[in-house]
Amino acid sequence: MPYLASLADRYGVATDYRSLTHPSLPNYLAMTAGSTLGIHDDADPARHRVSGPSVFDLALSHGHTAKVYADSMPSACARSGHGRYAVRHNTWTYFPQSTGCRRLDVPSGQLAADVAAGRLPNVGMLVPDLCHDAHDCSLGTADGYLRTVLSTVLAGPDWRAGRLAVVITFDEVEGSGGGSLLTVVVAPGLHGARAGAALSHLSWCRWMTDLVGAPPLRDAARATSLGRAFHL
Repeated sequence: MPYLASLADRYGVATDYRSLTHPSLPNYLAMTAGSTLGIHDDADPARHRVSGPSVFDLALSHGHTAKVYADSMPSACARSGHGRYAVRHNTWTYFPQSTGCRRLDVPSGQLAADVAAGRLPNVGMLVPDLCHDAHDCSLGTADGYLRTVLSTVLAGPDWRAGRLAVVITFDEVEGSGGGSLLTVVVAPGLHGARAGAALSHLSWCRWMTDLVGAPPLRDAARATSLGRAFHL
C-alpha cells in the first residue's frame, strides 16, 4: 500500500496501536461504544441491541455534528448486510434507540457533497465495503480506493482551513486476540510524527468524546486519547 505508506511518512503514525480482540464487530464497538460489550461474534443488530449512547450520539447531544458514510450500503442505517456492505463494520446501526442513525448514517456517496460544502462532521467515520477494505480484494485495490477518497477530502475546504484530522486504521489482525495495527493520522500540523504511546481502538473513542466535551464512554475512560498522543 504505497499511498498509505506515504501518508504515514508525511504526516504521522502510531507505532503501538492495537486491536482488542477478534473478530471485527467487538473492535468496531470499542471505537464507537468504548467497550467490546462482551460480544465475541459478528452477528447482526437483530441479535445485538446495544443500550446507551454511541460516540456519535454523544456528539449530537453535546451540540456537535456526527455522520457515518458506509460504502455500498443500500439505504440509510441499513441493519443487515447487503452485497459488499458489512453491517458488522457499521456499528451505529447496533443502537436501536438512536434517532441519529436513521438520519445521519448514510451511503458513502454523500461524502463528496459534504466535503465540497465544507460540512464534514465533528465526529465522523467512513466505512469501506468488503472490497475497498482489502477483506475480499487486494491491498492494491484498497490503496487505490484510499487515494481516491483522500484526494477529494484533502482538496476540500475543511482540510484547507486546518480544522480536519483523518485517522486511517484497521479493525483487527489475522487470528485470535488483539494485535498491532498500522494506524496513520493525517493532520495539517503533523510532519513525520511518531506516537509511541500504548494506544487502541478505545483511544480513538476517547479522542472523539474529548473533542465534543462529552464524558468518556465505558472502558475508554482508562484509555490514552489518540489525539493527545499526537499533541492534537
